[in-house]
Amino acid sequence: MFLSNLKGHLSVKSDVYSFGVVLLELLSGRRAIDKNQPVGEHNLVDWARPYLTNKRRLLRVMDPRLQGQYSLTRALKIAVLALDCISIDAKSRPTMNEIVKTMEELHIQKEASKEQQNPQISIDNNINKSPQAVNYPRPSIM
Repeated sequence: MFLSNLKGHLSVKSDVYSFGVVLLELLSGRRAIDKNQPVGEHNLVDWARPYLTNKRRLLRVMDPRLQGQYSLTRALKIAVLALDCISIDAKSRPTMNEIVKTMEELHIQKEASKEQQNPQISIDNNINKSPQAVNYPRPSIM
């Protein structure tokens, strides 16, 4: 958890900020603070913030080890979510419910994309699932 202000108080909004930092770490493959990065890039949040609202600029932040094997559209949505989470104004950060909703929408988009690529596999995978059961997959950003 990050400190929500200089007094050191922790809050739900500081947890949201921390989640935004984790999203940035996942997108970039970098640590939140890394003194091995060039000057001006030590603090991931400060460095990445200007690149998070535009697909072309986002490419500068994306982990090169991913080798482009991701949806840039979904990566941008995650980047915008991260940007909302790391907002300087804690009151304007999303709630965890809003974050979950956004992440679920991204997961649904990913599943729909998979079905378009190979509809038979998706049908077979859903045959034995109860409509009341909730099956959360391992976290995946793209």
